Amino acid sequence: MNARLAAVGGAAPTHRLPAAAVGKAWGRGGGRGQAAVCAPDEDTLTLAWEAGTRALDAAGIEPAAVDGLWWGTTRPPFAEGPSHAFLAGALGLAAESGGALSSGSTHAGIDALAAASDAIVAGSARVALVIASDALRAGVGTAAEARCGAGAAALVLTADGGAASIGARITRHLPVVDRYRGDAESDTRDLYDGRLFREEIFLPLTSGVVEQLNALDPRAWSLPDPDGRLGGTLAKQTGAGAPPSAEVYGELGDTGAAAALLGAVGALDAAGTVGIVGYGGGRATAIAIHADRPVPGATAVARAISEGEEIGYTEALRARGQLVASGETIPMGVPPESAMFVRGAEEMLGLLGGRCVDCGTISTPPSIHPHCIACGGPKLEPVALARQGTVHTYVVNHTMPAPFVAPLPLAVLDLDDGARLMLQVVGKGEQLAIGAKMRLVLRRYAYERGVPVYGFKAKQVPSAAEVGQ
Repeated sequence: MNARLAAVGGAAPTHRLPAAAVGKAWGRGGGRGQAAVCAPDEDTLTLAWEAGTRALDAAGIEPAAVDGLWWGTTRPPFAEGPSHAFLAGALGLAAESGGALSSGSTHAGIDALAAASDAIVAGSARVALVIASDALRAGVGTAAEARCGAGAAALVLTADGGAASIGARITRHLPVVDRYRGDAESDTRDLYDGRLFREEIFLPLTSGVVEQLNALDPRAWSLPDPDGRLGGTLAKQTGAGAPPSAEVYGELGDTGAAAALLGAVGALDAAGTVGIVGYGGGRATAIAIHADRPVPGATAVARAISEGEEIGYTEALRARGQLVASGETIPMGVPPESAMFVRGAEEMLGLLGGRCVDCGTISTPPSIHPHCIACGGPKLEPVALARQGTVHTYVVNHTMPAPFVAPLPLAVLDLDDGARLMLQVVGKGEQLAIGAKMRLVLRRYAYERGVPVYGFKAKQVPSAAEVGQ
């Protein structure tokens, strides 16, 4: 028995940094390609939520039906803490769901896929959500800075049905130190000599697993490319042709633990076998996915990857937290370790409202309104709020103190289920208008006492003309 693949999803952050902008900042010439950079309110958890939500929507599976979440990332938002629980809660998975968080190297994404597939085969899960997300950060001025990207991929595995199956798996390892980030270090660095790494570590490990999987005659490959050149060398050496993953690297840069899966999910838009190769921490693993027909969600991945706005080098440094203004920030009135955050965690991350059992009116947030705001009824049942609505009114604040960044748009939304809610709006608010269509997305609001605080924000839905339809 093999695990089946029901649907896939992908996500990329808001910004794109041209390699030429990095080269110009350091007096170096040229530079090809670009890298995806997270906005200040994005990170590996918000990207994971976006990709996971898209995959579940494409599969037509409710989050409550998922038996486990397997998440791979080298940069969980809490180095030690509730990263997995926060993502599961934001996705709306049942409190009884299982799974695991894989980390420690860029091999973590393919570790998550392998573990979820094993759980399906063993019968401990019938529906598994696999997510790989990452946002690499190299040291300022290093050669790796221009290629460190960000992105996320998600796959919904099932015990039966589905458009594809997870097939052969081959792994090799070698105990060497290559990429490295130690305790209390925020930047990843390369310890190796480039030629030594290429000739004696990367190519022997990866080409070995590719050549074994070649027996299945894959029609497309997702190959690792940690420096922007090794992927092409590997493809040429093994006869893998032009891998679809090269286009992903060109758009987003090296997405770390997400790279292996993100380079493959878009290629599942047609029948045939796709070979996935992940590398990291001295380990290389190849997995074959055989699609009987196009996998739901695959065609939408290319659009998710191609979106993004170009920014300059200084803005990228601010977004990555490598350029920070001096001075004190204004602390939140309610710190994240308070009892209110504990009691309101599920309604914040799950975006819950309270529906009156007498008149049906939805009150938000329910912890602030213990009685119905319409009839005063005392009996409210928790309900997940609609994720789309329209702008009732809005304001753009130009005087917000740090850690918030002005201009900061705020909007009162009338959600599709009748609830009314006030939220921050993604972006600068130039195009906001009463009646504008909005959707709700998970974002990081701030760091408070070093702790990330998450919640939902409103993001304007582009018109049909804006998306070229």
